[in-house]
Amino acid sequence: MNSKKTILVAPLHWGLGHATRCIPIIRELLKNNYNVFLASDGGALLLLRKEFPELPYVSLPSYNITYPKKGAFFKLKLMLKAPYIQKIITSEKKVIEELVSEGKIHGIISDNRWGVRSKNIPSVIITHQLNVLSGSTSYVSSKMHQKLIKKFDACWVPDLEDSINLSGKLGHFKDALSVPFPVIYIGLLSRMKKKKLPIVYDVLCLLSGPEPQRTVLEEQLLSVFKNSEKKILLVQGIVEDVKKEKQIGNIKVINFLKSDDLEQAINESTYIVSRSGYTTIMDLAAMEKKAFFIPTPGQFEQVYLAKRLKQAGFVPSCKQHKFKIEKLDKISFYKGLKDFNSQPDFKNLFRFFESE
Repeated sequence: MNSKKTILVAPLHWGLGHATRCIPIIRELLKNNYNVFLASDGGALLLLRKEFPELPYVSLPSYNITYPKKGAFFKLKLMLKAPYIQKIITSEKKVIEELVSEGKIHGIISDNRWGVRSKNIPSVIITHQLNVLSGSTSYVSSKMHQKLIKKFDACWVPDLEDSINLSGKLGHFKDALSVPFPVIYIGLLSRMKKKKLPIVYDVLCLLSGPEPQRTVLEEQLLSVFKNSEKKILLVQGIVEDVKKEKQIGNIKVINFLKSDDLEQAINESTYIVSRSGYTTIMDLAAMEKKAFFIPTPGQFEQVYLAKRLKQAGFVPSCKQHKFKIEKLDKISFYKGLKDFNSQPDFKNLFRFFESE
């Protein structure tokens, strides 16, 4: 294997999920004798730089995606931002072409960043959304998404191909014969490992995702848990230069945790309360945890995933404004995220970068 090849890894900054699921890929690239070049923006880039301080990086222009206070307006807000997003994609392409022409990178792994690709070097897109749910416009948004995926040389879906899978109709086509481009199901991407550790916390509240909904949920959870007897750890999901901790009654609040510390906290907690973001679901499945999901209002994908896992008997969930402490009693009636663990064959996947 050519040890001199450098692979650019570029996750979308939309919450921290895309960045965190790139961590196992980066670790494996380094293990398999590749150099890695990081590219992202905001908290996602800061998180990767904290995990891999020795790696070179480039800042990409930001998509600046936020959720409106009222979830119902989310789709409208995204549609209004479409011209701005197109501009960002064009700017990303310029940055990438410069890196390619200077010979700094020899392959690309883009996690949902549409401008991060090049016709001159092997370019992979990672996405669990072969279909994009947007309510009444799902057909149109899915076709637009598939058109963008086609521009890459390969599409890696972090899920299982079989009927027992995590992403459902998001990551699977109804008719296997009508797949518009080659898809490789790579198994679950998680930086987490299950360990038997003594339980320290009754509940771990894991926050993530764009503002203002991240703060809305944080305030609600603090209010719900402040008078309970339970021992609570709340991780805000705000990546900052310095780790900050405070105690609010029975609740320990931490701004962010690096991978190893978060893995420990999840293993030390009986239950997890979090958004039903796909990366969080993969992490909890890798650790076979019991959880309660509160999907982001107006985020069709999270609402769908929470509903699907609830109906299948894996994880209970409810709307944000309906969450109260009694809801946790429902967790024991669900089996938790078991039966899904499947590790990617990275050695085989990385052969893609060796083909001339």
